[in-house]
Amino acid sequence: MKSFKSDAWLLPQPVLIIGTYDKNGKPNAMNAAWGGQWDAREIMISLGSHQTTDNLAINPDFTIAFATAATMIAADYVGITSGRSTPDKMTRTGWTIAKAPNVNAPVFGEFPMTLECRTKQKIGEGTGGFNLVAEIVNILCGEKYLAADGKPDVEKMGIITFDPVHHTYIELGKTVGNAFADGKKLK
Repeated sequence: MKSFKSDAWLLPQPVLIIGTYDKNGKPNAMNAAWGGQWDAREIMISLGSHQTTDNLAINPDFTIAFATAATMIAADYVGITSGRSTPDKMTRTGWTIAKAPNVNAPVFGEFPMTLECRTKQKIGEGTGGFNLVAEIVNILCGEKYLAADGKPDVEKMGIITFDPVHHTYIELGKTVGNAFADGKKLK
């Protein structure tokens, strides 16, 4: 086996698009990869200092959309462009923007699934950012992304993951097994 230096190569890493409003109600989005499940109904995201963190200081609500192969270019754009210095950032994405039904944050219509979230805690808050813990208030999913059982079908979404090793995006693939079931074959 080849050894590599210590690095945050936890795989897969989600490509999360965080939607917030600024103090004037102007929508903003950023791309974040360092996030995951915190509890059964909570998530955690590691954030540096961004327009998003400025917005969260005045409004605890936000949305999380899962980037897809179809939204990848604009999703990458909102990660490399600051809302602090590019006033027309959201216009350039071409995304359809509406207010979320349950939180005071924007929903971007091009994404198959969006989590409506509310900040619960900021851990290690300082000038460099913080770790954000948030409760999931509601989940929105486009009708065309639902399975026969009426629940979201991840295979239909074309969700992408960030590859921190090569700095690329990879589209998630097909179902290969059944969690909490297939392992029973070895009992």
